[in-house]
Parts: sequence; structure tokens; C-alpha cells
Amino acid sequence: YFWIVGFSNAVNLTDGLDGLAIMPTVLVACALGVFAYASGNVVFAEYLKIPLIPGAGELIIICSAIAGAGLGFLWFNTYPAMVFMGDIGALSLGAVLGTIAVIVRQEMVLVIMGGVFVIETLSVMIQVA
Repeated sequence: YFWIVGFSNAVNLTDGLDGLAIMPTVLVACALGVFAYASGNVVFAEYLKIPLIPGAGELIIICSAIAGAGLGFLWFNTYPAMVFMGDIGALSLGAVLGTIAVIVRQEMVLVIMGGVFVIETLSVMIQVA
């Protein structure tokens, strides 16, 4: 479950400027929704050679809710920001994305999709160390 904690902290570290963390979160949620649907569908899972996980297709509802709420939040979080995400929002969004990636068994795909978060985390580690 390193993926959940790691991605949660990566999203939290990225949330430094207005709109910096929420747009990649929306994109990753949409992409994970596609993977969740494909993992839950027998035809797509066999065609794409990904593991079939019964019931995983229902995770697309959570992913689309995150994407929709994120777009609504982005409207009020761009300059001049009226609403801020804070630690609770960033940590929970990262944890949900990490959990969905673990459920659909696409952890390495999460690293590629969330490249902004990974690069930002590596940058922070280099600057602090």
C-alpha cells in the first residue's frame, strides 16, 4: 500500500499554487476511470491483456465524481483564488487515486499518468536533501 501513501503525499506536495494540483488530478481520475471500466469488462480486459477485476467498472462513478468536482473546484481556485484545497483535500484526492490504481492493478500506469506529481516530489526531495 505504498502507492496510496506515496501518491497521497505527492499530490499534497504539488498543491502549492492556484490550480496546480487539481488539473492533473482531474486528468488522472479520467484516465483511471477508463482503466477501471476496461478492467471490469470481460471483452476489453481480454483485448487489452489487463487483469479482469469483477466489479471494477463501477469505480468509473468515483472517478467521474472526482473529475466533475475537480473542474468545479478549479473554477474557484484559479487566480484570484477564492477557495483553497488545503492538506485535507490534497491528501484525500491522492489517497483516492492511489486506492483506485491499486484496486484495478495499474500502479505503474499511475506513476506514468501522474508524472507531474512524481517529478514534483522528486524535485522537493532533491531541494530539501
